[in-house]
Amino acid sequence: MRIIGGDFKGYRFTPPAKKWPTRPTTDISKEGLYNILQNQIDFSEIKFLDLFGGTGSHCYECISRGCPDATYVDKFGPAVQFVKLMAEKLGIEDALTIHQMNVFSFIKKSENKYDYIFAGPPYPLKNIKDLPSIIIDAGLLSPNGLLVLEHNPHVDVSDYKTLVQQRNYGETFFSFFRIS
Repeated sequence: MRIIGGDFKGYRFTPPAKKWPTRPTTDISKEGLYNILQNQIDFSEIKFLDLFGGTGSHCYECISRGCPDATYVDKFGPAVQFVKLMAEKLGIEDALTIHQMNVFSFIKKSENKYDYIFAGPPYPLKNIKDLPSIIIDAGLLSPNGLLVLEHNPHVDVSDYKTLVQQRNYGETFFSFFRIS
C-alpha cells in the first residue's frame, strides 16, 4: 500500500494484516478517487472523518494533502494500534484523532460536523445501503459536505436523492453524496 499524493506521496506501508477483518481500498481505486476529490475539495480547509478506518490509508492520504483535522474510527484493536504507530512514524499525531469503537456508536455520540466523510465498511455488513441516511440523519455531514461510500456492485444506492455521482473501479464502487 502507498500514499498517492501530497507531502508523503510514494510512502509505502504494509500493515501486519494476518486475519484482519479489513479490506483495504486498492491503490488503483484510491488513486482514482483522489483524482476526483482533488478537484472538489481543498484538503487544507477540511475536517475529515474516516469510518471503518482499517489501515488508516484515507487519513494518511488526506493529511498528506494538507488536512489539519482527521478522525479515524475502527473497533478492531490491531488496526487501531497500527494506525497509532503510523501516525508516530509520519509525525501526524497532532492532525489525527483515533477512536477505537463501534462505528454506529460513534455516529450516535459524535457532535462534530465533517466536510468530508469516507465510509469503507466491510462488504458483508448487512446495512451498507442504509449508511448514507444513518450518517446524514445523525448530522455528521457539514452543509455542502461530501460523503463517499465504498461498496461492491451488489449494493444499490441509486434511490438516494443526495447521491450526486458514482464511480467504479472493477468491483469497487464509490458513491458520492452531498447535502445542501
